[in-house]
Amino acid sequence: MSHAAPLFQPFEFKGLKLANRIVMAPMTRSFSPGGVPTAQVSEYYRKRAASAVGLIVSEGTVVQRPSSANDPDVPRFWGDDALAGWQHVINTVHQAGGVMAPQLWHVGAARNPRTTWTAPPPVDSPSGLSRPGKTFGAPMSDSDIADTIAAFAKAAGAAKRLGFDCIELHGAHGYLIDQFFWNGTNQRDDRFGGSDLVARGRFAADILKAVRAEVGPDYPVIIRLSQWKQQDYSVRMAQTPDEMAAWLQPLADAGADIFHCSQRRFWEPEFDGSDLNFAGWAKKLTGRPTITVGSVGLSGEFIAAFGGESSKPASLDELLRRFDRGDFDLVAVGRALISDPDWALKVRDGRMDELSDFSPAALASLV
Repeated sequence: MSHAAPLFQPFEFKGLKLANRIVMAPMTRSFSPGGVPTAQVSEYYRKRAASAVGLIVSEGTVVQRPSSANDPDVPRFWGDDALAGWQHVINTVHQAGGVMAPQLWHVGAARNPRTTWTAPPPVDSPSGLSRPGKTFGAPMSDSDIADTIAAFAKAAGAAKRLGFDCIELHGAHGYLIDQFFWNGTNQRDDRFGGSDLVARGRFAADILKAVRAEVGPDYPVIIRLSQWKQQDYSVRMAQTPDEMAAWLQPLADAGADIFHCSQRRFWEPEFDGSDLNFAGWAKKLTGRPTITVGSVGLSGEFIAAFGGESSKPASLDELLRRFDRGDFDLVAVGRALISDPDWALKVRDGRMDELSDFSPAALASLV
């Protein structure tokens, strides 16, 4: 065992039983033609399951709304063809001894500069804005909101029926749920808008309540959140711990079991006067388990990868210091697992000299 042995302790919470604390972070790959996961996608996840990843969270897979995707080759979590593909994925992962959650996603009014494809209308967003001051579509009607909430619940129910071990809601990075959180894109004056995070969080809370009603009280539900947005990296939803508590506690009360706290760099403190990161504060404020993420195991942060920047393996010492202190329960790893399906095995066995560099070229294929 390497010095990273603490990361390979079992974890159990609300029926979720993991062999270790390593999570494969959700990462869009766009290798599902027409939204249908292929045998190649199954094999991609199987390799990580067979190589000591404790929990696999799938790439974002979209719910049943016309514009939930902004790329034709991201997977769907609706329709007989796509669900048959996901059935094969989870069967394959389970046969390899793995545990897996689909990440349920709606991009909202987030544009995709890497494709010219456009989804059929309507574009869903709280106020018809892709970012502050940039109109894209029209505000969602009450019926649009109700249908979207129902679509998330329906997808969660399908995940449970297919045999997935838990689900994750994508509430981060400037996509639909996050567009409701952010005052820059949520300018509504009804019950889903307002000047505070409690009001703007009602859409997410209603999704969580609908999901919980669909899957029952004992099925684990994760929600991924971020302060930053792809539209503006400097945005901060909560400026103080009190504001963060006002944001997160209603989500916990509505049914969120685990908070997946996305940062670009996990080691950066969330507030002045403490070195706690986002996951550390979320755990302290809510008492719920948390997942930390953000450039774990690599020298460069992940946004830079889309600009062509490569990264080299980096020390895990600071991560382990925070983990040993109890700041968070699970650790999500992204790009390192895209390049090397055996990353967790190598870390577990102390083979740090065998860890691979990350090159953006890895994004062009499923390894």
